[in-house]
Amino acid sequence: MSENKSPIKYFLSGGFGGICTVLAGHPLDTIKVRLQTMPLPAPGQAPLYAGTLDCAKKTIAREGFRGLYKGMSAPITGVAPIFAVSFFGFGLGKRLQQKTPDEELNYTQLFAAGAFSGIFTTTVMAPGERIKCLLQIQQGGNSPQKYNGMVDCAKQLYAEGGMRSIYKGAFATLLRDVPASGMYFLTYEYIQRALAPKPGEKKQDASIGLLGTIFAGGMAGIANWAIGMPADVLKSRLQTAPEGTYPNGIRDVFRELMRQEGPLALYKGVTPVMLRAFPANAACFIGVEVFMKFLNLVAPGL
Repeated sequence: MSENKSPIKYFLSGGFGGICTVLAGHPLDTIKVRLQTMPLPAPGQAPLYAGTLDCAKKTIAREGFRGLYKGMSAPITGVAPIFAVSFFGFGLGKRLQQKTPDEELNYTQLFAAGAFSGIFTTTVMAPGERIKCLLQIQQGGNSPQKYNGMVDCAKQLYAEGGMRSIYKGAFATLLRDVPASGMYFLTYEYIQRALAPKPGEKKQDASIGLLGTIFAGGMAGIANWAIGMPADVLKSRLQTAPEGTYPNGIRDVFRELMRQEGPLALYKGVTPVMLRAFPANAACFIGVEVFMKFLNLVAPGL
């Protein structure tokens, strides 16, 4: 993305890109959360899910394909503002560091702008993440459902502990999103610059530009999760645990996980995350770029 885009255009384009992300990636996100939060098997017993494919098969067998889209109402409802705020924060972080609107920032500055956006998104993202995870771990079949959708879940959480319950895991979300967002935007900008025509080279045609956006967006998603995965595991466990399980928050989650399962547990669910990361974030940046071009056409002075 060129350097002269306004934060408002980033805000609007990010919202559209976020919707594209959820539609493309939610099934694998459901599998990720179920793998992260499944109980430890009793001695001599097999785990609930043997891996990504097994989780997908069992979910579809018990709940149909709709089971893979459990909890999507929360991210769909919140995704436009979440991604809008994320891209707005990135655009604002860039603008605050630029001496002129068209100044090209170095990679350290781009990382800082991306990390800045992670602070913005936590306030919007944390409640939606909490609700999404609780809905995703509900098993289908004959099991009783505690929450009857997004609104019912929010009401029950508020009745149990007010806004504090709804925002449970906000600090863990912040630990995930600040460094991960920095890497996310840095990777996208780095690859786009690397693929851009050098001075004197002919301009790329539209198909090459589209492939570059797909590749840069997909790799940005992978870089984001490579950094953010450990904090995401801790966040999912904290947000889905019964009240009072972890009185000291994420520190207690980390201690228990290290004691019972070891460091590799910090990457539980990494397979569906990485399978999801490329297509979902490629879809996001395609949406962002398309909507940005639309805005430049209809509102060039915005």
